[in-house]
Amino acid sequence: MEYPRQITTLQTAAVLISTIIGVGVLSLPLFAVRSADAGAPLVTLIGIAIALAGLLLLAKLQLRFKRQFFINYSEQIIGKWPARAFGVLVIGFFALLTSFTAREFGEVVITSVLKQTPLEVTVMVMLMLAAISTRNDISTFAYVHHFYLPVLVGPVLLIIALSLKNADVINLLPVWGNKPGGMLTGAITVAGLFQGSFILTTVMPAMRHPDKAVKSIFWAIMIAGGIYLLIVIAVVAVFGNEEVKNLLWPTLELAKTTSLPANILERLDAAFLAVWVTAVFTTLFATYYLTAHALSRLLGLKDHRLFSSALLPFVFVMAMLPQNIMQMYQIIQVVLRYGLLLTIGYPLLLLIVAVIRKKKGNDHEKPMEPSS
Repeated sequence: MEYPRQITTLQTAAVLISTIIGVGVLSLPLFAVRSADAGAPLVTLIGIAIALAGLLLLAKLQLRFKRQFFINYSEQIIGKWPARAFGVLVIGFFALLTSFTAREFGEVVITSVLKQTPLEVTVMVMLMLAAISTRNDISTFAYVHHFYLPVLVGPVLLIIALSLKNADVINLLPVWGNKPGGMLTGAITVAGLFQGSFILTTVMPAMRHPDKAVKSIFWAIMIAGGIYLLIVIAVVAVFGNEEVKNLLWPTLELAKTTSLPANILERLDAAFLAVWVTAVFTTLFATYYLTAHALSRLLGLKDHRLFSSALLPFVFVMAMLPQNIMQMYQIIQVVLRYGLLLTIGYPLLLLIVAVIRKKKGNDHEKPMEPSS
């Protein structure tokens, strides 16, 4: 039975947007400010441009093998064993990304909301929710992201708009920052926050019109990247770069200082956290699904559901390895930067070799497992 190619262009864009907007929303302004002070918005913009270039590169590669998956067609391009070695690295990277997403979620929850709840409980609950959801097929996966998209985008834009009444434009000057030498490092870190969009390699083979994936990418980067940029601008404009350096989660502090007109709701941090939990789930869902699906393809299995449960203990253990949240953020920044070698560098290598060797996929090939 052939897998139905029924994912629409809008659903693909929704998957990318809700995957990109995730746990990094809280710490993004801090990473950007540390690299270029008042130049944080420019750093964010450069990072978005790098992420867009990487996604377009990935789409161009995927379009050569429309009905095949990354793990499979990479073997055709560079050979079975080199491709499998790189495949293991990609799977390990996204498993690590999933674990750190869950850990950061747990840290925020026990610090801001459930202060008496053990960290292990919050991390395990979120991972179990992702593992159970991962047992669904790709169509349900896309529907979930599509359903939650308005819940993510609307409230965040409202909070940003309301927060700007406290903004001071002088905090955004100079535009290039006081230490532009750190811009490249900061931009690479920001681009690393978009790496969950690698899920495109799993979604594209199930699209009705894979050729329209580029349209989905532009919409996703415009919306998700635009939200990230607006968040950084709002945080820096309200607090100033020196104050932001003293805040662990600047975006959460921004929500605390924002209120609805006429003081209907004096603080929006509770509402923001509710939206943020949804954003964390959709990101975790995507990276967990990508890890399980890629592992099943690497081992030549047609059903990824076996690994939805099997991965859980390994991801949980990795999530609990950092001693504290500061050590975790140090590790995350290194992982995000070097992860670009796998999510952008490796696809670039594959594309170059595929072009040189004139490798293309068969459009009539069955793309993946049957839906259930």
